Amino acid sequence: MKNNHALAIVLLLALLISSCKQHQEARRPISQASGSFMKKSIARNKKLISGEEAQIDAVIRRNSNIKFIASTKGYWYSYITKNTLDTLTPKKGDVAFFDYELKDLKGNVIYSEVELRPQIYYVDKQNIMMGLRDGIKLMHKKEKVNFLFNSHMGFGYHGDNKKIGTNQPLLCIVTLRDFIPEAVYKKQNEIKTTSPAPVSKPEVITETTPKDTVTQ
Repeated sequence: MKNNHALAIVLLLALLISSCKQHQEARRPISQASGSFMKKSIARNKKLISGEEAQIDAVIRRNSNIKFIASTKGYWYSYITKNTLDTLTPKKGDVAFFDYELKDLKGNVIYSEVELRPQIYYVDKQNIMMGLRDGIKLMHKKEKVNFLFNSHMGFGYHGDNKKIGTNQPLLCIVTLRDFIPEAVYKKQNEIKTTSPAPVSKPEVITETTPKDTVTQ
């Protein structure tokens, strides 16, 4: 009886070990499939980026009279109006006041400047398009700039679920009207709530360089 009992224990342990091995072997294809999926995904992204870069490069070549500058974040920009007198640019803690419009790379207007007004942006504290978030911090007051953004710096895979499609590169034309410290902006708003706001004259932007308009 003792021998039978010992034999039963040995058989049970053997079955448990065999079951564990089978379970581990069954998991291998999942790991392999996951690695294969990642490789395919990386390859697709590289192909997508390469295609968008080719589209942007075509726009730059068609506008050879315009000097485009490559940013460190992977987008391109050129000046329509350049302010060579000021040295300050917006930083975290400032409030920026700007206008912009969005076009596709063929020059078709997606959102006009009028549709998007007014733009009041707490620098680095609000969730806005990644390209704008970075590009505005390169600008001086009164400057107007063409930005060529790939989809990663724009609205990415999902677009904006309205007019901007999937993985769509964009031409973004931005005018930085002004920027001031956030504390000053809040104080100005406090004053406005306690006294009538004065009527201000429309601001006139004086171009300091010849106007360079991107054509498609």
